[in-house]
Amino acid sequence: MTNKENPPKEHILSLSYGKDSLACLGAIEKLGWPLDRIVHAEVWATDTIPADLPPMVEFKTKADRIIKDRWGIEVEHICVIKNGERWTYEKNLYKHVSPEGLKKRLSSPNCFKRGISDIYGFPTRKGPWCNSELKIAALNKTGNKCIRYLGIAADEPKRFHNLSDTKKSPLVEAGWTESYCRKWCEENELLSPIYTTATRGGCWFCYNQGVQQLRLLRRNYPELWALMLKWDADSPLTFHADGHTVHDFDRRFQLEDEGIITESERWKWSYLDAIQMKLF
Repeated sequence: MTNKENPPKEHILSLSYGKDSLACLGAIEKLGWPLDRIVHAEVWATDTIPADLPPMVEFKTKADRIIKDRWGIEVEHICVIKNGERWTYEKNLYKHVSPEGLKKRLSSPNCFKRGISDIYGFPTRKGPWCNSELKIAALNKTGNKCIRYLGIAADEPKRFHNLSDTKKSPLVEAGWTESYCRKWCEENELLSPIYTTATRGGCWFCYNQGVQQLRLLRRNYPELWALMLKWDADSPLTFHADGHTVHDFDRRFQLEDEGIITESERWKWSYLDAIQMKLF
């Protein structure tokens, strides 16, 4: 085989802007591993609204500048394109499905039917299309003939099954733990603002986020919360797999606003029915 027939593989860092993937830059540098490209799968809520909250959008711009200055590589922000336009969370949520397709989705024990509809609706834990349709699909466009670097820390053995000859973790090879990754990011001005208010990053509309993150979203970004409520009203599937909706959370937070309950007290969903029946 000649080099033309069998070209060398590119070495690509899949960047999420979390502490572990950013710390990969330091580990790669320490190990002396090659790095050709840095790719980030950008998720959009709508055509004009990103999946990241404003502080994270600002941080990405800052991090890109630091990366360009220090490592000389421009971070590539990619997203899924369909029919010549950006594919968004909202477009996938509202895409039409056949009655058979919807029936199949609703057959999952983790799904709860909300009414007759021919749209796809919210993702489910059994089939989280938000990840496959918006992130993985974008990263797959970067090509299969490459060595991909993943931000899996040395103290995350449950994730080691994701590693292979073409998917490597600089952190595992360097022995860098999650706590060390955070320390490295702090020292290099690359610690994401998400770690000041939460333990996880991700999209502001993610069903995996905790109650406090939902509470802060409603409080600090009412326009985004209003969009969530609209999606919730239209989706044939509930926001949470246990059957609870964005509107349920909205009623809960409204009770907190009115002083009927406090944020710190133990919450029971039965309170909503009790209040409606004036038994609370």
